[in-house]
Amino acid sequence: MNGTALMLDAVHGAETRLADGFETVAERHRHEPEIRHVATDLAGWSRDHAARLTEAARDRGLSELAAPGTGFGHSAVLLRETSDEALGYRPGLLLLRDLLDLHAAAGANSLYWDMLTALAKATKDEGLLDLANSCHPRTRRQVAWARSMIEVLSPQALASAPEARSH
Repeated sequence: MNGTALMLDAVHGAETRLADGFETVAERHRHEPEIRHVATDLAGWSRDHAARLTEAARDRGLSELAAPGTGFGHSAVLLRETSDEALGYRPGLLLLRDLLDLHAAAGANSLYWDMLTALAKATKDEGLLDLANSCHPRTRRQVAWARSMIEVLSPQALASAPEARSH
C-alpha cells in the first residue's frame, strides 16, 4: 500500500468512526436539543468527507477503502447506557465524557487531515490538496464545537457530581 492509499484509508476510517460517534451522542443525548441537532449535523459532515475520500481513492485507481471497523453502533449505546446507569453516573457527567471522546476523535482526525495535506503538497497532488482544504476546516469546527460544549457544560456537571465514595 503506497502512502496515498494509506492516508486515504486512515482519514476515511477516522471520518467514519467520527460520524458514528456524533450519531451516537445525538441519540444518547436526544433530550438535549442543541446537542442532538448539532451532533447530527456534524455527523453529516463526516459522512460527506468519507464519501469524498472514497471518490478520491477511486479517482486514483485505488481499490475500495478498508472498512473502518466497528463504530459506536446503537447496541454499544444501549450497553454503555445500561452500565453507566448501574454505576450511578449522572447525565451531565455522561455528556461530558461523550464530548471528551468526540473531542479526542475529532482532534486525531484533524491530524490525519494535516498529514494528508502534507502528502498532497509533497506529491503535488492538487486534487488531494483541494479535498483536504475543503474538508479540514469543517473537522476543525467539529473539534472547536466539542471543546466549547465541554467548557460550557463542565462547571455545572462537575459541581453537581456526587461525592466520591470511600471504601
